[in-house]
Amino acid sequence: MPTRGDAPPPPRRPQARTRLARAAVVEAARQLFLERGYGATTVDAISTLADVPAATVYRLFSSKVGILRALLDVSIGGDDEDVAVAARPRVRALTEADDPGEQLAGFVGLTVQINTRVAPLYRVLVSAAGTDPDAAALLADLTRQRQEGQRVIVRALGRRGALRPDRRAGEAADLVHALLSPEMYRLLVIDRGWAPERYERWLRETLADQLLAPP
Repeated sequence: MPTRGDAPPPPRRPQARTRLARAAVVEAARQLFLERGYGATTVDAISTLADVPAATVYRLFSSKVGILRALLDVSIGGDDEDVAVAARPRVRALTEADDPGEQLAGFVGLTVQINTRVAPLYRVLVSAAGTDPDAAALLADLTRQRQEGQRVIVRALGRRGALRPDRRAGEAADLVHALLSPEMYRLLVIDRGWAPERYERWLRETLADQLLAPP
């Protein structure tokens, strides 16, 4: 029988257990979605691999597309914190930076990191969106969020008078959206074999040339 000094540690709080369960489900879903595809993966299979009861999985995520959304959120943010990328300190610091070139380079670096984490899952989502209306709605929502986030940097450059005089804000946002897209990352890094560092350097140079006014 343990003495007072040898008392066992207190049980984990419900919030901590919930976070562990969410993390286990998300990681199991990542493995199965990449191995089998979205359509062939069932919630029961995720539940079994995660060792989390199916009822708990549905309580935490509501549906299979809810699990995919959570998985993408973790991959985009790089952690399980419930904070949008645009509201994170690093992004806020970039929008407030004094040097337009520093703003653009920092935004490019952040996007390349996100695309590196998300690229395999983005292909799963695009494939699922072709047959699943809920996945299609998720894809549309994530695309909208990405566009809104990209407009933040364009507006920041515009406020400083850093955009080329012949480049309208809407056109600048279109260029950012296309060049920083997961599709462009996949085309050059995955399909054509560019190193992420080369891709990032090319993006910095190309966007600076296309967006920034001459010094």
